[in-house]
Amino acid sequence: MAILRKIIHIDMDAFYASVEQRDNPDLRGKPIVVGGSPQGRGVVATASYEARKFGIHSAMPARQAVQLCPHAIFVRPRFEAYKEVSNHIREIFSRYTDLIEPLSLDEAYLDVTADKLGIGSALEIAEQIKNAIKDELQLTASAGVSINKFVAKIASDINKPDGLKFIGPSAIEAFMEKLPVEKFHGVGKVTAEKMKQMGLHTGGDLKKLSEETLVYRFGKTGHFYYNIVRGIDNRPVQPHRETKSLAAEDTFSYDLEELEDMELKLEELAEIVHERLKKKNLSGRTITLKIKYSDFKQITRNRSFPHPVSDLKTIVDTAKSLLMSTEPKDHKIRLLGISLSNFGEAQPKQKPSKYTGQLSLF
Repeated sequence: MAILRKIIHIDMDAFYASVEQRDNPDLRGKPIVVGGSPQGRGVVATASYEARKFGIHSAMPARQAVQLCPHAIFVRPRFEAYKEVSNHIREIFSRYTDLIEPLSLDEAYLDVTADKLGIGSALEIAEQIKNAIKDELQLTASAGVSINKFVAKIASDINKPDGLKFIGPSAIEAFMEKLPVEKFHGVGKVTAEKMKQMGLHTGGDLKKLSEETLVYRFGKTGHFYYNIVRGIDNRPVQPHRETKSLAAEDTFSYDLEELEDMELKLEELAEIVHERLKKKNLSGRTITLKIKYSDFKQITRNRSFPHPVSDLKTIVDTAKSLLMSTEPKDHKIRLLGISLSNFGEAQPKQKPSKYTGQLSLF
């Protein structure tokens, strides 16, 4: 019989907003919004739980947030501060396992099947991690515990904030059958609507379809749907991958129209890429910007350097420059991504073809 994995998904609660409230006592207990300016068409990056009570959520237009909560306090993101906190959180994770797969500055998967301290209980480890984050950083995190990544991630969202949810092997199939299709990670609004038009409202409805039918209707993702509604997700936690490129991207619930919001998002993505480069001790000679527009058209733009780069300023400045070359004010953007590639030593100048040209990195 195969050994069941012990997987924890940790997700910080209203991360950016919580850091701002921790660092500024005047903001505590108040509805704050971290993101773009409400004067234009700014977008909410994160809202405190006090703001969320008014219906404010991530990716909402800032003007709409003001309408919902006129006394909301808007704060510009401080990515350097968030990165410092994120590094401390990762250090807490590493006390228990080296199998850590970061997803962003504020969430990660941990495989504690064989934990460093010999605790044995994933639930106990998750509790200890949550307590350490609270004691050492004065912040709260929510944790989901299960035997695979998909279910652990869903579980972490159930009892937010400061939640802890365990979904054991015997409960997974029944849980997945009741799960609304829009709660499946990777199912966006368009796909969810398509499913509902087909009469597919829950995991139980998906479970009634054959694998062939799911693949026919939803492409290769149909294989994943078929397995996950049965509690099968064999993806390992991957702390180390063969690195040919290193990227971060985000899809927005609302299309970005203002340059300020696009640049804010690029700054956030650049922070994530920069942090991952540092952890892997990598530098790259090609920086690529990925853009997907509201009509789903996708483009990439890149710039190559004669020597490897990894500093945050170069990544940010290059990404913004590449964005400007696309005349962003004329478009609505639903996804942005930044990638570095072409790692290793710089090639001789007489061989520019080794490090220039359009790359497909995502």
